[in-house]
Amino acid sequence: MNNASVTVYQVEEFLIDGVPGLEEYQAALFAVFLLVYFLAFAGNLFILIMVILDRRLHTPMYFFLCNLSFVDIVIPTAIIPKLLAVLVANEKHISFTGCFVQMYAVIAFGSTEWFLLIVMSYDRYVAIVKPLHYHVIINPRACVVLAGAAWGLGLLAPLPAIFMATKQQYCGSNKILYCFCDYSPVVTLACADVTNAINIAFIFAMLVINISFLLVLWTYFRILTIIQKMAAADRSKAFSTCSSHLSVVVTYFLSTALVYIAVKIGTIPEYSRVIIGVFYYFLTPMLNPIIYTLRNEKIKLAAVKYLRLNLGLKAVFPQRVHSVTGSSLKA
Repeated sequence: MNNASVTVYQVEEFLIDGVPGLEEYQAALFAVFLLVYFLAFAGNLFILIMVILDRRLHTPMYFFLCNLSFVDIVIPTAIIPKLLAVLVANEKHISFTGCFVQMYAVIAFGSTEWFLLIVMSYDRYVAIVKPLHYHVIINPRACVVLAGAAWGLGLLAPLPAIFMATKQQYCGSNKILYCFCDYSPVVTLACADVTNAINIAFIFAMLVINISFLLVLWTYFRILTIIQKMAAADRSKAFSTCSSHLSVVVTYFLSTALVYIAVKIGTIPEYSRVIIGVFYYFLTPMLNPIIYTLRNEKIKLAAVKYLRLNLGLKAVFPQRVHSVTGSSLKA
């Protein structure tokens, strides 16, 4: 009787493939990712600095915006530096622990972002629907509690899925056909059947995203019903304070939906999945500062005051900068 001996080993490191199918364009991809990272980092850091320096921005709305900007710095930072090393130096190796730390960071901060968007929509709801009670309801203690709840839920949300992923046996290929250690590309490398683990993680992600999106939509439906009853001047001012946030929410939802649709459609090429993922993980953090600052007179005025950008801003926003600067001088 012959006894077959099978040696099962645990993968100690993974190889991040980068952008499968587009290897000949690595130099161009490196330049694009580096530019996107710089713009996302600089734009969100700009918001953080302006809010910290200018006392006029020490309000609940900008406090929550600072939290969102910090998250939008961390998410691309968790992905892009390693991706750039893969593209420019072929440094594809990442340790087993490092891979799951990266996975946790991206999922946790992505979840936190959704919960912060709910908090920010609630802040706008109280400001417009109950303006006389705004500073009573959204007081400093409430700001800390709301932001803390968003961070707590976001950081705890991915733990069950990450725990299931780390308990799998990885004894085959260690090549991740993606630009970072995302959940599905990593878990599919396990030796066992991981269908249930992937489906559970997918359902949980859909619950977080869709419930968050529906809560925000319901909040803005209530806001719009109140705005329609206001005078024309008040209606325009109220809508302008909400349109930026609503634009960010819609952008997040559409880009997130594309990512998960791409995961479920098996016929999409690997490089297409990466490009769709890039839109969500990299471009939205870059677009958020643009969306918020272009429609925000207070942040532009803070830039004029602290960064001496008056001449540059006058060239882009001649009438608006002149008016806000003039009013500042009169005050």
